[in-house]
Amino acid sequence: MTPQIEISHVEKHYGAFHALKDIDLTIPKGSFVALVGPSGCGKSTLLRSIAGLESITSGDLRIAGERMNEMPPRKRDVAMVFQSYALYPHMNVLGNLTYSLRFKGVAKADAREKANRVASTIGLEKLLDRYPRELSGGQRQRVAMGRAIIREPKAFLFDEPLSNLDAALRVHMRMEVRALHDRLGATSVYVTHDQIEAMTMADHVVVMRDGRIEQQGSPLTLYDTPANRFVAGFIGSPAMNFVDGHGSEDGHSVRLDALPGAPVLPLDRRVEPGRPVVAGLRPEHLFSGGETQFSVPIRVVESTGSIAYYTTDTDPELMLVEQGRGKLRSGDSAALSIAPGDIHLFDPMTGLAL
Repeated sequence: MTPQIEISHVEKHYGAFHALKDIDLTIPKGSFVALVGPSGCGKSTLLRSIAGLESITSGDLRIAGERMNEMPPRKRDVAMVFQSYALYPHMNVLGNLTYSLRFKGVAKADAREKANRVASTIGLEKLLDRYPRELSGGQRQRVAMGRAIIREPKAFLFDEPLSNLDAALRVHMRMEVRALHDRLGATSVYVTHDQIEAMTMADHVVVMRDGRIEQQGSPLTLYDTPANRFVAGFIGSPAMNFVDGHGSEDGHSVRLDALPGAPVLPLDRRVEPGRPVVAGLRPEHLFSGGETQFSVPIRVVESTGSIAYYTTDTDPELMLVEQGRGKLRSGDSAALSIAPGDIHLFDPMTGLAL
């Protein structure tokens, strides 16, 4: 696929603070890429560097093959959608949509025609005369997206655009953003701290921590084969359980030293006998039935109606998930199994997957 954005060995320093560290990332034309990670990981700094709102300290940044290192934001032909909407309060929806066109000298009638097409695309055709104060949060975000779309940029840059919306509207809007991306055939770079947004919306997810890219790939690649303990714990909801243990004498099982009775779980691969490991067990992969491998006491039960979440009374605590309303109660003992191929192993010192 043709690269639309190419980032090569990019570094960013704020004085002594090293914000971006040797970032290498290629974003193909027409793809939807999510930058995800905890607060302060560098994802917004990277997005702002693409937009030209931050200057990079070293490295190369290209958009559509053209080097952009010293290019001002207005000449990069990208459109940014902010968390705060950033609408002009004294302009109605039509004025907000057409402002960039009028600034470029597009005739009023042509700008109005283009605004009507964009408004129809994102469901704003009946709101063109309203002012931002008269709109809901979701409608304001649509206007912000429409203002970006009307410019027909080389790339759309989204900086946590849904974080100000309530939970139900966020779910609805993330479907709308993805559907809009598909209709336009656009190139989109989307920053979020919410890994569910990243997993459900993006073709390619980039997990960042402390200014570095920890791992990148398709959502299912990150879920199935995390490169390290950080990615394993960050991707997936509820988060992966981690239990200290060591390789058993047979070399094909792991003993979970930290759980009651130090249960031994079979593996589908070899691990050096006696080697210290951290076992990663996803809550959705632990199940009751079949041959019981270990039992744990239940301390807390949380039910959403369709799914029951259990927290064990162990150190470390485990999170378990059961479809349906759940049969266990606080104080019960859960008899659990896990398939050998669903057990992840990590080095306790480096955190790298084994």
